[in-house]
Amino acid sequence: MKITTIKFGEIEFDSDKIIFFESGLFGFEQLKKYLLIKSNDEFFYWLNSIDEPEIAFPLVGTRVLEVDYKYDDDFESFGIVNMNRDPLQIVVNLKAPVFINQNEKKGFQKIFDFEEYSLNYSLFRE
Repeated sequence: MKITTIKFGEIEFDSDKIIFFESGLFGFEQLKKYLLIKSNDEFFYWLNSIDEPEIAFPLVGTRVLEVDYKYDDDFESFGIVNMNRDPLQIVVNLKAPVFINQNEKKGFQKIFDFEEYSLNYSLFRE
């Protein structure tokens, strides 16, 4: 299978690499199939829609940011990154993380009702 992405151009992949989000992501409920892409020279992962390849979400592992971040034992948690040209304005949504089980190829998004997690966690600081 092939898709053409904005970030990586044309990507060829096997169907066993597709991660299925039964409920989609918030605001993108109609998009259910994604690829999790990580290039060797980047800090971020990219969750790229297969149904609409022009849609991709930069992700960062939450445990890189918060050692005690709550998670599900079978799923790895990621925060969606809001990119900005100014690195000091790049923020991560820790309030509504994306959970991915790469073995079962399943994912979901969950909103935490904990005050300790920010919607706009600064990724870089001066």
